[in-house]
Amino acid sequence: MRTIRANKGKGWIKCFLLFCLFAFLPFAAHAQQFRFGYLSYEQVFRTMPEYLSVQQGLDALRGKYEAETKRVENEFNKKYEEFLDGQRDFAPSILRKRQSELQEMMARNIAFKEESLRLLKQAEEDAMRPLYAKLDGVLSQVGRERGYDFILNTDHHAVPFINPEMGEDVTDAVMSILGK
Repeated sequence: MRTIRANKGKGWIKCFLLFCLFAFLPFAAHAQQFRFGYLSYEQVFRTMPEYLSVQQGLDALRGKYEAETKRVENEFNKKYEEFLDGQRDFAPSILRKRQSELQEMMARNIAFKEESLRLLKQAEEDAMRPLYAKLDGVLSQVGRERGYDFILNTDHHAVPFINPEMGEDVTDAVMSILGK
């Protein structure tokens, strides 16, 4: 009988300890909160000193492509008007030749537009890559210095609510480092 009573006593202690564990678990979890920062990545990115010069370079390149596109469009339009003006007088073989020339010219113009868009996109990615790397490095530095577990990007309504008591807006800290 004594062994049965002794085991019942140990079971009660186990239940009590389990109850205490579950009762105090929310308090323990609440004590270990994450420290985090947040900012609008795009806002900070666009205020970087290098951003303006990169944009100016891309605008200049874009202008060159647009000027060339306009030139070839004008050239095509001129040839097309000449074709329309003379099509009644052309022999059938000359008419087919001129039509073929216009089609080839149009195909080259379309290919040039597509290629220029691809090249502009690639130039933008290449020009922006070092800026993104720099900003990411500054965010890592701020995160380590301030002891954050992570930094949230609030762009595009990704984080509709942040309790300011739980996190810190790091925009000014990041911008001050980038402005150095």
